[in-house]
Amino acid sequence: MDNLFGELRLGHLRLAPLGARRRTKVTASLAAAEYTGRWGWTVATGDAAGSATAPTRCPCGAHRCAAPGLHPVPDGSSRGRTAGTEGSVLFATGRAFDVLDVPEQAGLQALVRLERMGTQVGPVLAPPTGRLQFLVAAGAARRLPDLLYRMGWDDASLDLTCHGEGSYVAAPPTVLGGLGPVRWLRRPTRDNAGCPPEARLLLGTLAYACHRSRERTAEPAWMAS
Repeated sequence: MDNLFGELRLGHLRLAPLGARRRTKVTASLAAAEYTGRWGWTVATGDAAGSATAPTRCPCGAHRCAAPGLHPVPDGSSRGRTAGTEGSVLFATGRAFDVLDVPEQAGLQALVRLERMGTQVGPVLAPPTGRLQFLVAAGAARRLPDLLYRMGWDDASLDLTCHGEGSYVAAPPTVLGGLGPVRWLRRPTRDNAGCPPEARLLLGTLAYACHRSRERTAEPAWMAS
């Protein structure tokens, strides 16, 4: 099932698509079985996403919800789901892993730099919301303020969050209404699925990329050109 989600390119990086090579239609139940049976991850099922046009604004009230409009359905029921509608698959963070969440452009720049330095990066999710999500060892969300302080980024205004215990992120092949499917930018492997990297190994590079991205956005057009 290694090719379950196919391949696509995001810039010069490969991303998982709907794919012409794929022979089996990926359903939420098939994907959930893959994640739990093969990787031992905790997943939840949710209702299908609506046609939300503002995916970062979720009724749950979270400032940066990683599963906008998609939350676990109690007892696995299909409340609110119409016949034939595919539901969603959600990763429960804070158990096997936490998730560092950054803007897509900053995440791509950091990923290239990390891999050039030989840093072992774990699985990376690419939701269709303009974000990248890096799976890291559980407990990162709780330690994030201290980690940023130790690295000298505690007083910086960074568009960087961490989803930990009690949160969920949408998993492939979940479709976020009106936007498209969640895909893998870096897939889970036997080496990293059960032992994702410590957040501190990625955080400095991610924070710097987020900081530089914000600086460029704030620059006048004549300076940025």
